[in-house]
Amino acid sequence: MRQTPHKTLPQNLYLLCYTVGKGKFELGNLQGRGQLLRAGALTELTLAGLIGAQGRKVVRHAGGAPDDPFAAKVLGDLPTEKPKGWLQFVHNKAHTAEKPVRDQLAKAGAITVSREKRLGLPVDKVTVNDPEEVLALQERVRHAVLGAADPAAIAVDELTMAVFATEVEVTSVLSGKERREHKRTLKSFAERYDTLVPGLRKALRDSYLSSRAVGGGWGS
Repeated sequence: MRQTPHKTLPQNLYLLCYTVGKGKFELGNLQGRGQLLRAGALTELTLAGLIGAQGRKVVRHAGGAPDDPFAAKVLGDLPTEKPKGWLQFVHNKAHTAEKPVRDQLAKAGAITVSREKRLGLPVDKVTVNDPEEVLALQERVRHAVLGAADPAAIAVDELTMAVFATEVEVTSVLSGKERREHKRTLKSFAERYDTLVPGLRKALRDSYLSSRAVGGGWGS
């Protein structure tokens, strides 16, 4: 397989939602993707030491900025003084998360965005240019879960993708049946993630459930 440029966690989370067998992003996997992308950026910012979790709340640290423009935009939304709960920073601007990450992937040649009509209305169609790359990404995550890997021994990005895909029920990674069968492993992954970024996982889940309840969701 040819070498591809390094992708950010939000970019990989975007691609993770693609169903290669059907050649599209299925509607059910789009409902939580805006939140997924922001939670990915918040994870990277936390691990980089640019923000901190305090009592399941978040605060921005003084100084420093990420190289990634999307992460920088998410960072700019965060408080610099009194810590606030994660949920508003995952949920409130989820609808704005899709386009900048999609544009980054299009510029890098990972996807192609074209226009088509559905029910007489113009919409964007996103095509993944290297489905094998997406399959490999999904397989990395699946292998960690199905092989019951030690959560402390796997890469943090793979841990995060497995945990987040479970919280927003991304079926292109694990089916509902697989999530149930590997519930114990997924719980251990979630517990490990919570030690790294306390409070964010629950906020992601709460945001997803709120959007699903009203039929919300963004993206293509």
